Amino acid sequence: MQVHAERKTIFILILGLLSFCLLRGVDCHRRKVKVSHSFDIQYSAISCREHTAFLTDFGGVGDGKTSNTKAFQSAINHLSQFQSQGGSQLIVPPGRYLTGSFNLTSHFTLYLHKEAVLLASQEVSEWEVIEPLPSYGRGRDADGGRYISLIFGTNLTDVIITGANGTIDGQGASWWKEFKNNKLKYTRPYLIEIMFSDQIQISNITLLNSPSWNVHPVYSSNILIQGLTILAPIVPISPNTDGINPDSCTNVRIEDCYIVSGDDCIAVKSGWDEYGIAFGMPTQHLIIRRLTCISPDSAVIALGSEMSGGIQDVRAEDILAINSESGIRIKTAVGRGGFVKDIFVRRMTMKTMKWAFWMTGNYGSHADDKYDKNALPVINGINYSDMVADNVTMAARLEGIDGDPFTGICISNVTISMAAKAKKVPWTCTDVEGLTSSVSPTACNLLPEQVTNCPFPTDVLPIDTIEIKTCSCRTNYFI
Repeated sequence: MQVHAERKTIFILILGLLSFCLLRGVDCHRRKVKVSHSFDIQYSAISCREHTAFLTDFGGVGDGKTSNTKAFQSAINHLSQFQSQGGSQLIVPPGRYLTGSFNLTSHFTLYLHKEAVLLASQEVSEWEVIEPLPSYGRGRDADGGRYISLIFGTNLTDVIITGANGTIDGQGASWWKEFKNNKLKYTRPYLIEIMFSDQIQISNITLLNSPSWNVHPVYSSNILIQGLTILAPIVPISPNTDGINPDSCTNVRIEDCYIVSGDDCIAVKSGWDEYGIAFGMPTQHLIIRRLTCISPDSAVIALGSEMSGGIQDVRAEDILAINSESGIRIKTAVGRGGFVKDIFVRRMTMKTMKWAFWMTGNYGSHADDKYDKNALPVINGINYSDMVADNVTMAARLEGIDGDPFTGICISNVTISMAAKAKKVPWTCTDVEGLTSSVSPTACNLLPEQVTNCPFPTDVLPIDTIEIKTCSCRTNYFI
């Protein structure tokens, strides 16, 4: 009877405790249970994949606090085994994933769910220091090396970064502060950099607050960049937060992007002074179309200033520029060498600009004092047509180099409406040669009126013929 009474007492105590827990909403078990989630994925890409994994399969935690650097690299290292077996895709599900830099692999897709956010780590220890680019000879912010980009890849084939407009936030404020205070030991990291690679797609993602440049394909070919939203603070300015910088690349297509930048929205590059001349890899066969840009402190499309390997065959059309310093800007200097030629821009609309067109041969900055003062750039075959601009302070500032004029300039069917406080002389021109046709206000004497239509190529570049597939799958993940 005594044993029975003790059991009854214990039972009553347990029942009472459970009742207390239920009434007070207390989790008495504290047992972690994994919950299955599923969603459909569909996206357009140059390649679809046979194998799929989720970041959470490798310990990814989307709480905005836990470091996911090891999870990303473990996942990609695992998926790299499928390069020759139909490729693989890593899906980042909803959540806020803090991470340092990680490296991509070939035949691989990184896919960001629309509610996925990658947050760049603020711990400098998570950013490896790597060698400067060979065509630059040094870092851009400081001598010596540079911090590796958040998402990095080199010597890759068939790599895709895409999603349903998921977000990559560089959390760059601390980097901007260090740069402004001249405290950087190495050059700031970019958000995405792909080097020495072929068949690259970057599409349908949002990039925020990059420490420096946002997207930097370099020494690469056959690159498709589509549907990016790139946002950087402009008050106060976020230094050097260029949007997209194709650098010593061939066959590039940039389209349907919206960029708010603390620097150039698109800057076309190919190396710096003697280092770029020696490396000798131009950027060529580049298409830019349907771009919207806001860049109060710089250019919508810049060519240079690092152009020592050459820039050739750039085709830009259907561009909207709003509240920007200049529409198209060519930047170079004595010592750059190289060339900028066969540039074609048409159907550009500009609203509230300091300059519509700006060319300068006196940009100045050099990698070091070893540059060749006899290395003069060749600027030739610059064609602008079918443009309108409103509320412009100065129509054009065109400054070639004494003894090395910029030649073959053609500007046709361009109407520029000047601002209420516009410069009294709308055009200034030195050391340039060319012609204009149906341009208002009338251009400078060095660009006399001649009835013509500036050319725009009609041939089709290889990057415009690539096949785009629809990739889809329904999949489950556990958290």
